[in-house]
Amino acid sequence: MAARPAEKHPALLALTSSALLLPAYQGVQADAPPQYTELGMRYSKYEEDDTRGSKTFGGSSQRYDIDAAQFHLLAPVADSWSVAVDVQWEDMSGASPWFVGQSLDGGPKVVMSGASIEDTRTEVSVTTRYFYDRGNAGVNYVRSDEDDYDSNALALDGAFNSADGLTTYSGAVSYSSDNIEPTQGSVPTNTRKADKDTSSAWVGVSRIISKNAIVRFGLSYTYRDGFLTDPYKLHDKRPGERNEWTASTGYRQYFSWPDGALQADYRYFDDDWGVASHTLNLSWHQNLGESTQLIPFLRYYTQGEADFFANVADLDTRYYADDYRLSAFGAISAGLRLRHEIGNWAITAVGERYESDESWGLYNGDESPALLNYWRYSFGLDYIFK
Repeated sequence: MAARPAEKHPALLALTSSALLLPAYQGVQADAPPQYTELGMRYSKYEEDDTRGSKTFGGSSQRYDIDAAQFHLLAPVADSWSVAVDVQWEDMSGASPWFVGQSLDGGPKVVMSGASIEDTRTEVSVTTRYFYDRGNAGVNYVRSDEDDYDSNALALDGAFNSADGLTTYSGAVSYSSDNIEPTQGSVPTNTRKADKDTSSAWVGVSRIISKNAIVRFGLSYTYRDGFLTDPYKLHDKRPGERNEWTASTGYRQYFSWPDGALQADYRYFDDDWGVASHTLNLSWHQNLGESTQLIPFLRYYTQGEADFFANVADLDTRYYADDYRLSAFGAISAGLRLRHEIGNWAITAVGERYESDESWGLYNGDESPALLNYWRYSFGLDYIFK
């Protein structure tokens, strides 16, 4: 039986993030350690729609289902320190695109791996943070294990406030070392064993521009080196290096009436594989009384295809990929998050729908028959020891 692909679609990152994701450090950190110990538990369900029969050889096919359980602990230590422990367990099953072929009418159709994916992942993250008068600094270590993949990552981050307290300067660096040993099963793999390294750096600034508004800006660079090919795709062959750049900005505005806040974020991504993308996130945080918050959110994403992407393989080229994650497409996701506090308890629930289509994008390219749609649900409980 085959395990999951070594690189996941961006849509999966919200649920199954890799060990090395600098955005986790891009929020403005509090300048004081937590006063109380906090515990949290989450259960999430991710379900991809079946691939339609008109898009596949052999009729419709089941795709990914992922169940995830998460545990979070945040506790103060002494007067100026905190420690956080996060544990995530995932169970994955279903099928993934194996390769794209040409149908009798000349159009592309995808060949699925069959319902052969069975994989589990365990991730443990430990973060310690020091707080000083005008900022904080943190160290984070993450260990992730799967049936065919293991990763170790280390990140350092810090934030410093200006003398007037209105501006915060932030930065982070991180490094990940990953080992890949594809599961040998019904779908042949293109490597037996490989490894890759990822290094990232991020800098950002946030500014309070009024008593109700904040703006932020950020820049990041990521360098990937090693085996970047997907071992579970038939003809996949990618460069051994990838340079990535992102620029992001955000705006937060609170409105006294109707006691809610607007959050808007934009990110531009570019790399030396020819992929460029735009991401726009909008959310409204509506307070309902003192203990309930309702958050509708909307996300638009569009990207251009990689220089070596094509639906039908040309084996004479140096690099080639028919991976839908490297194709040109647009995607829209919308959802609703509910948070309700009861004493020291907090209950959260999230539902999200994601759909993608080549015609929704800003870039031209070949439409991949393997583009996905999915549902995501999450339910959580948090407790503060006061």
